[in-house]
Amino acid sequence: MSATTSPAPVEIALGALYLTQILVPYDEAVRTLRIRDSYDWHQRVWQAFAGRDGETRDFLIRIDRQDEAFRVLLLSRTPASRPAWCPTDCFGTKLIPDDYFAHRHFRFRLLANPTKKIRVDNSDGTRKRNGKRVPLTKREDLIDWLARKGVAGGFDIDAESVRVVPRGRSMFQKDGAQGHHSAVEFQGDLVVTNTALFRNAIATGIGSAKAFGFGMLVIAPIS
Repeated sequence: MSATTSPAPVEIALGALYLTQILVPYDEAVRTLRIRDSYDWHQRVWQAFAGRDGETRDFLIRIDRQDEAFRVLLLSRTPASRPAWCPTDCFGTKLIPDDYFAHRHFRFRLLANPTKKIRVDNSDGTRKRNGKRVPLTKREDLIDWLARKGVAGGFDIDAESVRVVPRGRSMFQKDGAQGHHSAVEFQGDLVVTNTALFRNAIATGIGSAKAFGFGMLVIAPIS
């Protein structure tokens, strides 16, 4: 699918990028760390950046269940440190070399929370100032959503190669209130059209709910 419009100007996130992997046994996560949902993971991962209370989050996370463990991927602009709850042999971090982004063709995975805003009316029929966010569910709408993100992010997706896998609701509890996100996994191939914008999309993520484990574009070059 080709981009037909020029992306709007964005602030480019320059500087180093670090990729960190943390493996957490399932029993350890549930019984010791008492992790119940994506917000709990968010709070635990912050502990990899000690001394930054009150600062703006500048990292992305992705959580995958693998057999009897969770794999936590962490993409950050500053080096992560091993948190106290993580064993030494379960933590690894590395600087992503700049030439990694010089490739043009990549295979990608993206866990996202694709939504659209719909109109909501007041009781008198007038339109409310803020609409309501609802999840996208149809394949064509999801592909169009991803293609638009690609235009802004300096890449084109190969729509025919893309698999769309619904992951259901991702529940969380924050400040005593319960909420949820609708998780969708995209898998496929992409072509980079603008390296600076693409690198920025990698650094800042795709879509909403990034603090809850969504938006990290996981890529691997295609020879």
